[in-house]
Amino acid sequence: MSRTSPADGIRFAFGTLTALPVRVTRWDRGAARAGMQCAPLAGLVIGLCAAGVGGALTLLGAGPLLAAVATVATPAALTRGLHLDGLADTADGLGSARPADDALRVMKQSDIGPFGVLTLLFVLLAQVAAVCRLYERSWAEGAVAVVVSATAARLALTLAARAGVPPARPEGLGATVAGVVPRGRALLVAAVVTGAAAGAGVPLGTYGIARAAACVVLALGAAELLLRHCVRRFGGVTGDVFGGLAETAATTALVVLVLG
Repeated sequence: MSRTSPADGIRFAFGTLTALPVRVTRWDRGAARAGMQCAPLAGLVIGLCAAGVGGALTLLGAGPLLAAVATVATPAALTRGLHLDGLADTADGLGSARPADDALRVMKQSDIGPFGVLTLLFVLLAQVAAVCRLYERSWAEGAVAVVVSATAARLALTLAARAGVPPARPEGLGATVAGVVPRGRALLVAAVVTGAAAGAGVPLGTYGIARAAACVVLALGAAELLLRHCVRRFGGVTGDVFGGLAETAATTALVVLVLG
């Protein structure tokens, strides 16, 4: 097996976590390891695109609410709803209260059940409401929040792919990326992203720096709670669980940033 290059990792991250036209040239554990370490980079690009859409609509006079809706819709479009679908399926699996094997079958079904619908409704409402409030303060504050939350969402995937977290199934994306990232490397990536988030808060003052860093930490905490619950319920992680973790982290980050 040839050595995994940084380009392999970037292609894996963007090819699996976004709908951008990036072709995955390697689909092995080495590429998955590098790719999951690059996951926050994919989140950064998605966040910048979302903030740009919100900024363009704000300049055109669309108002905070419409700009917020478009901002939240942009990551969904750039991932073809991958993470939202995973969130809904995870909610249906957890809400079914069935044994692990039956719950996993529920998650594989193409339709969305009542738990999934309600979860999507409340999560999207929370995201739009938070971004709208931030845009009401200033576009700059909203843009920082959108970029930081999108990056934190993909950072949660890096930590979820750390060594020791098992897959729930022997096949699928979850099995490909489960346990591929060494714990120390996952923590290093988390520290770098948290520091970068603090740096992004510099234009918002001292409180903005602290709040941006805190939102990453709390977003990861919320994702970790969901991860542990899913591992207990399903016996490990799946691609759907990864989607649920991303949306949980993103929503938590936005809520933290809008407070205060």
